[in-house]
Amino acid sequence: MGTLYLVATPIGNLEDISARALRILQEVRLIAAEDSRETRKLLERYHIKTPMLSYHDHSPASHLERILATLEKADVALVSEAGTPGLNDPGYKLVNAALHAGHKVSPIPGPSAPIAALVASGLPAHHFLYLGFLPRKSTECLKMLSDVSSLPFTLILLETPQRLLKSLQLILQVLGNRRIAIARELTKLHEEMFRGTVNQAIQHYTAQSPRGEFTLVVEAAPKQPLPRWEQYRLINAIHEGLRLGETARAIASKLAETSGWSKREVYQIITHIKSQQKPK
Repeated sequence: MGTLYLVATPIGNLEDISARALRILQEVRLIAAEDSRETRKLLERYHIKTPMLSYHDHSPASHLERILATLEKADVALVSEAGTPGLNDPGYKLVNAALHAGHKVSPIPGPSAPIAALVASGLPAHHFLYLGFLPRKSTECLKMLSDVSSLPFTLILLETPQRLLKSLQLILQVLGNRRIAIARELTKLHEEMFRGTVNQAIQHYTAQSPRGEFTLVVEAAPKQPLPRWEQYRLINAIHEGLRLGETARAIASKLAETSGWSKREVYQIITHIKSQQKPK
């Protein structure tokens, strides 16, 4: 039983490929390529002569059957047009079919446009949500944006040059004038990273004809202030914490996260309560 390798390939600069990825591409029996023209450039650059089969959204069923038949005897590598297979390409279908047939699936990590744009955006990268391409219909697009409008995650989207301005207008309409970073042609000769607000991005790309492939990184929803508890409710919670033997610091930290009162304010009230409880 062979292994299906998911091999990440360069998103622009052909030097951005790992030694392991090149070895796997050299050793497998077959390479399933989303765009054989782009993959051929990479293979020729590194003198790799492994047979290749096109595998994309419109491939006939016989191509999937041939890949699975090859996996019965040897290893196969899956590569996308660029970047990591399985993101916005038909790779997940092949992965599921291979797993269902009992084959091992192994990722060979490497370039990924969404992650590259995120880490260079200047926006928080510890929590993020990848949305891929926005729906083509405005109503569906507005719904998707509305569904994520209050989430505390940095948002990552892909867009074509023809739809960039329309999508920015919809983002402004639903998400507001948030900070945004827009990466164009990452790792390529004309690489560009725009950073500013959504309004500024609209002005920037209205003044020129957008070209290339775009990755949009949008700021998370602003934190909403917590509703402030009535003082009697806060005091009752403090008394409960003291009864359970919790320290003043622990009580102040816990209640500051839920009560709408600051840690300092809670701590001052705890100190006052404790002073009243001391024997005179």
